[in-house]
Amino acid sequence: MAEGRFRDYEHLLRPAGLALLGLVGFLVLRGVLVPDDFGRYGHYRASALDENRGEPVVFAGQDACLACHEDGRKGGKHAGVRCEACHGALARHAEADDPAAAKPTPPDAQLCLVCHLANVAKPASFPQIDLEEHAEAGSCLTCHGAHDPEQAMEGGS
Repeated sequence: MAEGRFRDYEHLLRPAGLALLGLVGFLVLRGVLVPDDFGRYGHYRASALDENRGEPVVFAGQDACLACHEDGRKGGKHAGVRCEACHGALARHAEADDPAAAKPTPPDAQLCLVCHLANVAKPASFPQIDLEEHAEAGSCLTCHGAHDPEQAMEGGS
């Protein structure tokens, strides 16, 4: 009886061989393609830290902005928003001998929509607008101050 049970085992050898070949192929490819330092500090390459340290700094940081523009955002609804969130990376401007030469461009009003476009996923207490109902066309900055949106601008409502 035991003899009949295992007499046709050859049909199991092919799939087992293919599975073993696939496993060996996967391990070889993984050894070739995955860097040695991958996974040392989590799910990324440890050498990426050294590569990123070699890149030039592009963000100046809030303290660099406030060193010259201390009165820029006293109070107002946007007082807690960091300058570079709207104005972009400003290290070149902050480190320049003549900051006016590296003056950043003012933010586009479409940037306001990144945070304030109506979205049901945002808390109801967060200021949100439906652009078509709120303003037919034009810039947010026509009616609202950038640093204090509740401050009405000249000619605005």
